[in-house]
Amino acid sequence: MPEIPKSYEPGACEQKWYDLWLQRGYFKPEANPGGDPYCIVIPPPNVTGSLHMGHALNATIQDILTRWMRMRGRKALWLPGTDHAGIATQNVVERELAGEGLDRHKLGREEFIKRVWQWKAEYGGRIIHQLKKLGASCDWSRERFTLDEGLSEAVRTVFVRLYEEGLIYRSTRLINWCPRCHTALSDLEVEHEELEGFLTYIKYPFSEGEGFVTVATTRPETMLGDTAVAVNPEDKRYKDLIGKKLHLPLTGRDIPIIGDSAVDPSFGTGAVKVTPAHDFNDEAIAKRHNLPGITVIGDDGKMTAEAGAKYAGLDRYEARKVVLQDLKDKGLIEKEEKHRHSVGHCYRCKTIIEPFSTPQWYVRVEPLAKEAMRVVREKKIRITPEGWENSYFAWMENIRDWCISRQIWWGHRIPVWYCNACGEIIVAIRGPEKCKCGSTELEQDPDVLDTWFSSALWPFSTLGWPEETEDLKAFYPTDVLVTAFDILFFWVARMIMMGMKFMDGVPFRDVYIHAIVRDEEGQKMSKSKGNVIDPLLLIDKYGADSFRFTLAAFAAQGRDIRFSEERVEGYRHFINKLWNATRYIFMNTEGKEAVRERLDIPSRWILSRLAGAAEDINKSLSEYRFNDAAHRVYEFIWHEFCDWYIEMTKVGLKNPDYERGVRWCLIYTLEAALKLLHPFMPFVTEEIWQKLPESFTAKESIVISPFPVKLEKFPDAEREAAFLIDAVTGIRNIRGELNIQPSEKVKAIINAETNHIKEMLEANSSYIMRLAGAERIKAAVGIERPPKSATSIRPGFEVYVPVEGLVNIDSELDRLNKELRKVEDDLKFMEQKLANENFVRKAPPQIVEKEKARCEEIAAKKANLVLSITRLKEL
Repeated sequence: MPEIPKSYEPGACEQKWYDLWLQRGYFKPEANPGGDPYCIVIPPPNVTGSLHMGHALNATIQDILTRWMRMRGRKALWLPGTDHAGIATQNVVERELAGEGLDRHKLGREEFIKRVWQWKAEYGGRIIHQLKKLGASCDWSRERFTLDEGLSEAVRTVFVRLYEEGLIYRSTRLINWCPRCHTALSDLEVEHEELEGFLTYIKYPFSEGEGFVTVATTRPETMLGDTAVAVNPEDKRYKDLIGKKLHLPLTGRDIPIIGDSAVDPSFGTGAVKVTPAHDFNDEAIAKRHNLPGITVIGDDGKMTAEAGAKYAGLDRYEARKVVLQDLKDKGLIEKEEKHRHSVGHCYRCKTIIEPFSTPQWYVRVEPLAKEAMRVVREKKIRITPEGWENSYFAWMENIRDWCISRQIWWGHRIPVWYCNACGEIIVAIRGPEKCKCGSTELEQDPDVLDTWFSSALWPFSTLGWPEETEDLKAFYPTDVLVTAFDILFFWVARMIMMGMKFMDGVPFRDVYIHAIVRDEEGQKMSKSKGNVIDPLLLIDKYGADSFRFTLAAFAAQGRDIRFSEERVEGYRHFINKLWNATRYIFMNTEGKEAVRERLDIPSRWILSRLAGAAEDINKSLSEYRFNDAAHRVYEFIWHEFCDWYIEMTKVGLKNPDYERGVRWCLIYTLEAALKLLHPFMPFVTEEIWQKLPESFTAKESIVISPFPVKLEKFPDAEREAAFLIDAVTGIRNIRGELNIQPSEKVKAIINAETNHIKEMLEANSSYIMRLAGAERIKAAVGIERPPKSATSIRPGFEVYVPVEGLVNIDSELDRLNKELRKVEDDLKFMEQKLANENFVRKAPPQIVEKEKARCEEIAAKKANLVLSITRLKEL
């Protein structure tokens, strides 16, 4: 075995091993050609993106699963790719052009698209490079992009088939419109935010006679497009006014009062203005009453000519000020009051959206949604955590048709052509040369498809569909989709719909929805708060392994992650612990015979604990309990292997009857532990594994070595070792409670309940002495407690440690009482603080929880001090 350096340096190892893995093709499914297929498709990150904490968690979980399954002998494919991110990418490039004094319209569509491809070639691979730095074991030779030719073919094919079945259609109706991006948005692409605004009460005079009706609105500028005022027909205040006419202020138009049961009598005055061209609810009312729509705000967010000459060309918010002033001048404002309400924003540029009536392409989703709900109800697709099923069904049962056209240039051009000669609409996978009327004057629809349309095909388009490829036959359906909850409807539901429609089967068997990564105080990370954590900085500082392990250890189902850099540093110490254990093993086994022959109790115990750990880790990973799996491998390596077994081998290695077996067990257990840890910490495990003797490493890399599954257990050794560990723990507890210095050797007398326990403890007393700092151990059945001895009661026996001459009882009591008084003062202060209702009510919840935890710590410390004082007084 080669010499191992004193410390592990991740920077020197990570790139070296990643390059080797790529060079040898370990990430390709061909690494296990005979294994059962296992496939994960990566949720394609935006080509504009860079690695953030959500990406890091998502990728780490997928990599753990893929590495684990690869080691289980499965033909594992983690298929990577990126999304063209239509609106986001176009915005990035348009900002670049603006810096050069250009815009896309000056360039023209063709030149603009060339410019975007150039940008993609230069910057679009950034997040892929960052995923590699994290250790992602994707098959990069199969990397896909949503605009590559194969996926584009799939998109066109799906569009044409859905159109031919009447599931895609064109319609003019209100749509969420972004005046900044100049495109339609689906409901899911609108982020709603509570804003403080005003509710303005406006008087609408009757067209004939005296009086008026007051309406309340948050958008007074849209009144210029009103075509009615609606009241609830059951509202006694207005029942007799239905059918009368009102004079619409500032416009010169008369509009009717109509009755509609959708009107909420409790909102405002109970009379609402109806603006069909600028409000979704109003559009529905207008359809029921055959009202016209008047567009007074254009696609650029400015007032149109129909708003009137005075207002035409004004920005919608500037127009609001002018309209309000004009109404005040005419005495038509009754009052204004503050009003918090939900306002929709573009999910990309954060501009407030505008309901706008335009012709758009839609998918009729209700027939597709039925099948997508059925397969989840029948558990053909399992959603974990299961609670997310309710959200899935709630959305699917109330699903609305999906607007799939976008008024931008970067994306999949809609495969529809219009004949300028006869008006024929041609929908085709390939661009037609001429119309059936013979004309060649064909124009393709200028719009592109919603980015999520191509993403919905991802599980099968990435595998080669519509071609019947070998990959498609082997890896569809995929096994699990790992994603965040916020795209459950954007993406997951749509993939299920498209998979059922075009593959006649589910796109994946499991959906694992991971949590949100928050900061240490539980707040969502945002640039404005200044609490964003950069994964790459943590990787550079601590190494990818400790960062990955932290994410896995936090990844409990159904609980958001409160991320702490301190934990990353803690798992870096875990790596150091493993590294130092490895150095100890190498120093004590190099050049010496290591054979599985007579094994002492500690060796059989650690092998049995190893078998139990492997069983638990496999079960936890199969159930997507990543935190449980991480904690189990941590507990096994740090506590059972390093803290207990390695310390016990300092006795076993000196015993000629057992030394060869102990050496074998050290190397064997280390090698197996590395394999258990590898999916979580790929780099350090490879670095150590490569230094092991060839007789223990059947494969050329840990990446493709078999994961421990069913290992031998030794129940008898576990029972017997438990007595040894309890004896050591009992003596250590006494030493700690009485503050006996580590340099002081103690004597221990053990009162055993049975002869078997007595004989077992005596036969293995050398282990107890070594680990407990004892110079002598005596075990007997029915022995009385010696005078002036401390006691620790353990299962099956009691431990007595005579302390005369080791502890100055009066001095120690004085020290403990002083400490107790200080702790009692601290506890009293904390309890008074938490009893203060003002503090509990006004302080942030995370601060209150922190103080409660601190109070519990102090109370526990007090209890331990009281116990120590009591025991000292008993001596």
